[in-house]
Amino acid sequence: MSRRIKRMNPKPRSRDERDDSRPQQTRGAKKAGPRPGGKPGGKPPRFAGERAERRGPERAERRPPKEAPERAAPEKPVEALLPTKVQTVKVSADENNMRVDRFLEARFPGLSFSHIQRVVRKGELRVDGKRVDSKDRLEEGQSVRIPPLKLDAPKVVGELSEAAQKTLKALKDMTIYEDDDVLVLNKPAGLAVQGGSGMTRHIDQMLEVMRDSKGQKPRLVHRIDRETSGCLLIAKTRFAASHLTGAFRSRSARKVYWALVPGLPKPKQGRISTFLAKEESEDDTIMRIAQHGDEGASHAVTYYAVVETAGNKLTWVSLKPVTGRTHQLRAHMEHIGHPIVGDPKYFNIENWQLPGGLQNRLHLLARRIVIPHPRGGVIDATAPLPPHMQQSWNLLGLDASRFDPIENAPEE
Repeated sequence: MSRRIKRMNPKPRSRDERDDSRPQQTRGAKKAGPRPGGKPGGKPPRFAGERAERRGPERAERRPPKEAPERAAPEKPVEALLPTKVQTVKVSADENNMRVDRFLEARFPGLSFSHIQRVVRKGELRVDGKRVDSKDRLEEGQSVRIPPLKLDAPKVVGELSEAAQKTLKALKDMTIYEDDDVLVLNKPAGLAVQGGSGMTRHIDQMLEVMRDSKGQKPRLVHRIDRETSGCLLIAKTRFAASHLTGAFRSRSARKVYWALVPGLPKPKQGRISTFLAKEESEDDTIMRIAQHGDEGASHAVTYYAVVETAGNKLTWVSLKPVTGRTHQLRAHMEHIGHPIVGDPKYFNIENWQLPGGLQNRLHLLARRIVIPHPRGGVIDATAPLPPHMQQSWNLLGLDASRFDPIENAPEE
């Protein structure tokens, strides 16, 4: 399979081009300006251009709008929005290629993950008259039969048990940003975001202890792999869930990942564009490089940049996914010949030995997330290196405070 890597054009786009390519901002949102590292009032720095001032230590902040944003109108109760009888809806252009479970989450934010899985598993939800799996993807124009839906009975909120108090403390210890609407966690490596076969402890289950007096539980807005650590965004209200889900769908959420890979990627900064499709076997499920038109194939785009090297053996890379496909970064780095160190699914270099002292664990961190706040302004959260990656950085002499050139990568 030939590789598709393009050097990024260092020529910055004009202001008109940038403005036309971005979604319309709502009142109270952050005004347009130079990307981080740019000079005020001037052109944005090129991807490979001048160095910017180093950002401070790990942080999370909400940048307030210059004007106080208007408060949203009172929400209708979720029960009033749920269908009480069978209905059929059409998949819109914005919902094209969306997973079935995420389609339901986006349309009905009050539904629990377990209820969504139940109606799909029982075949109560049909697409063009056929049963589907929750991970199947929808196409624009398809007809979706939605059965009557209801909220799970809320648990009685009372004094927390000792186990629940420990869970709540664990969540607080992970928290790097929180307000009335939004929570950003620094998810540790090895802790799953959602449940699976035989899995009893995961973030979605832990959030049960944060139900409010009305029985409302914080909702997952996106997911990261179990062995990936770092920023995980949670909506604490239905209002926030709707807005944040929309931000991910419109690609106005910006994510940056750090990884450690073998060798030195060439060119040092580039764009990876492929189609990815799921490949299942008896033992495992991975994403393979596919061709346009292949069944289940989705387009995926990733920008990467070399930050620092440790000799010619290992390289610290920064990654910016434009799309959000399953295992996208892991599959893309393997595709260009530099799989992420410690990846049990995609690291397949023969006779390659891990340098002494480094742990054989996935070296991938969801370093930063920048996303419009539902009530105006911008959330900007940064996660520190997890212990196993910090150990590797120390052993290799890598400086985590270095300027990250991915800051100035294009947004599309």
